[in-house]
Amino acid sequence: MPISDLSPGMKNVRPLAVSEMAAPALSIIIPVLDEDSTIVQCLSALQPLRDGSSVEIVVADGGSRDATPALAAALADIVLASPRGRGAQMNHGAASAHGDILLFLHADTRLPDDAIARINEAIRHGAVWGRFDVHIEGRIHGLRLVAAMMNLRSRLTGIATGDQAIFVTRKAFDQVGGFPDMPLMEDIAFSTQMRQRGRPACLRQKVCTAGRRWEKHGLLRTILLMWQLRLRYFLGADPKQLARDYGYAPRES
Repeated sequence: MPISDLSPGMKNVRPLAVSEMAAPALSIIIPVLDEDSTIVQCLSALQPLRDGSSVEIVVADGGSRDATPALAAALADIVLASPRGRGAQMNHGAASAHGDILLFLHADTRLPDDAIARINEAIRHGAVWGRFDVHIEGRIHGLRLVAAMMNLRSRLTGIATGDQAIFVTRKAFDQVGGFPDMPLMEDIAFSTQMRQRGRPACLRQKVCTAGRRWEKHGLLRTILLMWQLRLRYFLGADPKQLARDYGYAPRES
């Protein structure tokens, strides 16, 4: 079936379907939208994890207008067409994933080499969710300080952001109903729910994420914008309006 013919809820699986193998222990779920410049690099880095049956890769596409789904098809176990919105896409991916542990990864983020082992260790020691420290890659000065402050803030508050590669047990994810279907701040809302079940495992191993938004808009401007949006969110602002102010056109109901 051509990828372009997929409708929400349908999936494209490589020739050896996951259902024909032992259920994977962990599913990596990647929400994407117009990521043809990054998706091959992202998925290629994950290929060693597909050896055997312990890890599967699920790509949830939110209606890309470029070649993202076609490029992902050969490098993922499942490619889904999903309603647009990162929270909705991650929930869609989770619904079709088979793993007992779910790891949510941005297309411009790379995992550390021992990521799966570290996640499994955290779960064995009683964590039901967690995240990694983050390193921001880019050409502008100050990104190292931004990452350090993000990691410290997350460790103090128990709030994780999507850039930090959130992982969670399937049971806990289902208990909170997954990510809220909102166009922005879905990671903050999810973390708030998960804190009621325990603080996150804050792994000091670093994921590397691209500093695209900081390079595009400038370091100080981006920091101020993100803090303004977060404050407005906690004061009850409409997430759709926040998304528009962030430069993201939310899905209209």
